[in-house]
Amino acid sequence: MISISPVKSQLTLEEFLACPETKPYGEYIDGKVEQKPMPQGEHSIIQTCLSSQINEVGKSKKIALALTELRCNIDGRSFVPDISIFKWDRIPKTETGRIANRIDTYPDWIIEILSPEQSANKVIKKIMVCLKAGTQLAWLIDPADESVLIFKPQQFPEIKSAGDTLPVLDSLSSLELSVEELFSWLSLD
Repeated sequence: MISISPVKSQLTLEEFLACPETKPYGEYIDGKVEQKPMPQGEHSIIQTCLSSQINEVGKSKKIALALTELRCNIDGRSFVPDISIFKWDRIPKTETGRIANRIDTYPDWIIEILSPEQSANKVIKKIMVCLKAGTQLAWLIDPADESVLIFKPQQFPEIKSAGDTLPVLDSLSSLELSVEELFSWLSLD
């Protein structure tokens, strides 16, 4: 990851949020700004298909909403998970009922897709912050070895691979997805 050097030794969260948005996105972690790697082909297809699959079940029934690359401000940090899923009644809204632009809460479920140049430990640290704040479920998808590391609060992580069904939020129990199906999206045949 590329570290962006702020003018001061550390920025506040409000100073960071006042800066113009960059691509790839910057994340604010422990007073420092770090750039996320730019998504490549495998990352992009998994992110697109997975968010569509979740929304097919969740959005149509007003159970949950999956949003890609959504900036979430959590406990003095600012993350941009690959996919953030909110239960319908927790979607941050304005007074008029529209989705809020600034999201100052944790998603109920986050999904991160590991890029080849990305540090797994840095992504896991972000997942742990979200779980501590209230996130109920997190996936760390590794396209290189076709596995998914599952995180839940107060539990040891669990690795899911070929032959396994992936856990989802209880409210999305009608969404059934296997590890094979997830990684089958990488093949365009």
